[in-house]
Amino acid sequence: MEHVIRAIRADEWEKARELRLAALRDPVASVAFLETYESAVARDDSFWQERTAGAADGTSVRQFVAEAPDGSWEGTVSVLVERPGEEPRFGEPASVDQTHLVAVYVRPEARGTGVTDELFRAAVEWSWSLPEPAIQRVRLYVHEDNPRAEAFYRRFGFVESGETVGVPGDEGAREKEYELRRAG
Repeated sequence: MEHVIRAIRADEWEKARELRLAALRDPVASVAFLETYESAVARDDSFWQERTAGAADGTSVRQFVAEAPDGSWEGTVSVLVERPGEEPRFGEPASVDQTHLVAVYVRPEARGTGVTDELFRAAVEWSWSLPEPAIQRVRLYVHEDNPRAEAFYRRFGFVESGETVGVPGDEGAREKEYELRRAG
């Protein structure tokens, strides 16, 4: 299946909402996302419009989608830009200029087709292309009970940084930080 990997546009908030709600209905959503379907579906249209506009702007966040030939969205990843001295959205504060991959989701029927690889390539390439100060690393967090995601991240080249953080709302659970450092 051929996909176009691209950044979302601000006017695509309804498709962005639909894909996010699908992600939150996934069987592993409880270990993959820090939001529930119930809280997301209760949000009004203005929330989704603002969220999508911010992700389309590409200043501090950029969302990529895998668009199928029929125009449907088969997957997504969002990239948060994190600079030293800024308050982190999740995890430890940045000690270097970095990006943070979040909200990774590929529909079940598109899994195993290379879509996740394509999304990650776009996210990492975008990270490295940001203007000075140059991004030094790309990071992400994965729940300790999500071995499928961990296996993909390792295969893509991410390595455990050794940092872990508690999961909000379930402090007995841990999220592992994985990173990909800029070469050279």
